[in-house]
Amino acid sequence: MIIQPITAAGNADDTDDSVVVEVRPETRKPPLYKVLLLNDDYTPMEFVVLILERFFGLNHAQSFEIMLTVHKKGLAVVGVFSHEIAETKVGQVMDFARRHQHPLQCTMEKE
Repeated sequence: MIIQPITAAGNADDTDDSVVVEVRPETRKPPLYKVLLLNDDYTPMEFVVLILERFFGLNHAQSFEIMLTVHKKGLAVVGVFSHEIAETKVGQVMDFARRHQHPLQCTMEKE
């Protein structure tokens, strides 16, 4: 909280006629980003389930459901995060997939 004194203009004498007014800075929630997994014809379903469990903290049943959504619909939202966290998760998934020689794609978009 910032407190700024406001003085009366045109004061002829040296008395302090200030008024203290509270000024609250306007705060906004940061924008959120959806992390998406995209379907391909090469990445094994078990690998996608592993990614969801490992990097998104989902249990096996949740991971399996999302994997099926990716498989059937072509993509699925796997989480919604702040920009920095979403960017980190996308990087982790892409690096892990590349290390295991899978073409899995992960991306993010503003909610």
